[in-house]
Amino acid sequence: MADRQQTDPAPQWWSRPDGTTDALRQGVPSPRPEGAAGGEAPAVTEADARAAARAVRYDPWGDQPLQAVDRGGRARGFRLWQVAALAAGAALLAGAIGGYLGVLAERESSTRLELPQAAVADKGRAPESVAGIAATALPGVVTLHVRGASSSSTGTGFVLDQQGHILTNNHVVADAKEIAVTFSTGESVTAELVGRDSGYDLAVVKVSGVRGLQPLSLGNSENVKVGDPVVAIGAPFDLSNTVTAGIISATGRPVTAGGDKGDGSDISYVDALQTDAPINPGNSGGPLLDAKARVVGINSAIRGADKDDPTRQGGSIGLGFAIPINQGKRVAEELIRTGRATHPVIGVTLDMQYTGDGARVGDKGEDGKPAVTADGPAARAGVKAGDVITKVDGQRVRGGDELIIKIRAHRPGDPLTLTVLREGRERTLEVVLGSANGS
Repeated sequence: MADRQQTDPAPQWWSRPDGTTDALRQGVPSPRPEGAAGGEAPAVTEADARAAARAVRYDPWGDQPLQAVDRGGRARGFRLWQVAALAAGAALLAGAIGGYLGVLAERESSTRLELPQAAVADKGRAPESVAGIAATALPGVVTLHVRGASSSSTGTGFVLDQQGHILTNNHVVADAKEIAVTFSTGESVTAELVGRDSGYDLAVVKVSGVRGLQPLSLGNSENVKVGDPVVAIGAPFDLSNTVTAGIISATGRPVTAGGDKGDGSDISYVDALQTDAPINPGNSGGPLLDAKARVVGINSAIRGADKDDPTRQGGSIGLGFAIPINQGKRVAEELIRTGRATHPVIGVTLDMQYTGDGARVGDKGEDGKPAVTADGPAARAGVKAGDVITKVDGQRVRGGDELIIKIRAHRPGDPLTLTVLREGRERTLEVVLGSANGS
């Protein structure tokens, strides 16, 4: 077998139990055949041994335990099991120290506890998202604080043009003595009433001296379909800039509101858009927006539990109603131009006590006058007293209120097709709507 050599990097001294002393010197190989039983290294003098530093070594090739040699040349016994014991003790001590340091590190880290969190991301949103629609529309939505003769109320409106015209509901400003308009920025100014109409429940107010007005874009309510997503913005219970979302639940819902005066002069008739977007008191007059942030309706009414129900809710139960923007646009334009709105009429007096299906033309009108106005639109179309109108442009009519709503959904001068039941026979009549001033 090949010889095996060992070279130490520095002089080291070691002694056998028989008293002989060997030295392994740097760069001086100490050959020893692999597996050899022993042999002696070159002898050294006692003076060399005393001059050497104490070291603990073992014979790489031998089978004898080593001894330490001190500076006096005296050998001290030091066996491998003792080395092992010392090493084990050192390891235990190191482990204990390490554990203590670990506890200190854990305590320190607990005082600097920081939970994982998402990084700050781009705050932009898609324009058609609810957040995107709200960001576009909010600068053009205002909160109205109205002080009346005996009470105060809160409503909503939205900017129509750069001249400062704002559209809202009539019932928000009907008894106003002072109107304050607050923008989404917090800026608040006084507004003046331009005009209002109780029959449509719409009103226009105007602010002056306000820079940077952002009018909302108007959509087309004829394009609205059931299931379309919508967003409502308003100040429910005076919580300004509140945004809610839902869908169009139905179109062409006949809705009447008001009637507190008893003579019917304050009743509004609306061919409404129904939505499940939450609407509450204070939302009145606010915009109902489509997916492109265009106004398709004016939020005006909600349906609660029956009045006789002691558990009736004062807030939204998912049944909200908005005036279609096509109607709102026409009325707003008339109010801005003249301060009044015109109502399309057919020139008949209806029997509002009739309980059958359809709208019945009365036998007599007010103050004993004929129920069908002479030379009016209905008279020219051939309508007679006692006729029951069952359809308008093919859409079923269930009562007098619904007939008024269907007619007011149009403009004066629009042609309509009436389906009339007379003496058990159904007739189709063509009528062109007339005009009457509103209130």
